[in-house]
Amino acid sequence: MFVYKELPSPVGNLTLVASTQGLAAVLWEKERPDRVALTPLRHESEDATLKEAERQLREYFAGARTSFDLPLAPEGTEFQKRVWLELEKIPYGETRSYSQIAANLEHPKAVRAVGAANGRNPLSIIVPCHRVIGSSGRLTGFAGGLEAKAFLIQLEARRSCASPS
Repeated sequence: MFVYKELPSPVGNLTLVASTQGLAAVLWEKERPDRVALTPLRHESEDATLKEAERQLREYFAGARTSFDLPLAPEGTEFQKRVWLELEKIPYGETRSYSQIAANLEHPKAVRAVGAANGRNPLSIIVPCHRVIGSSGRLTGFAGGLEAKAFLIQLEARRSCASPS
């Protein structure tokens, strides 16, 4: 059983989903139904994990948070989970290419498999798949849409370039 709550955000309404093990997903308003399979879902606005995820995401969007500290419980294959762990290593305000991620996993020819795993990342924003770009430096596919991806990259670039007070 998964519980969820809605979170209005600058990139549209997000659906936060948790299990008893932790945060399972951050889903987009116009989510493709088959991208992340989590059922059954029950609305629960008072779940502690969901409330903490909401608090941290609000801080992130306000520019006051550069990393997340939440129990995560994504469901996926072992390869997908390895890719997602690699995404978590991308520093705030930086990007990596799919080929860099594949090389870091010691599978340099697995660029397409990395792209597919990236596209199945159920924890958008928290596990920063938006920080992965094409080798040409162009923005490529993103479950939340390229406009949301550009917004997130620009949000982080502004914050990481800001001089300390």
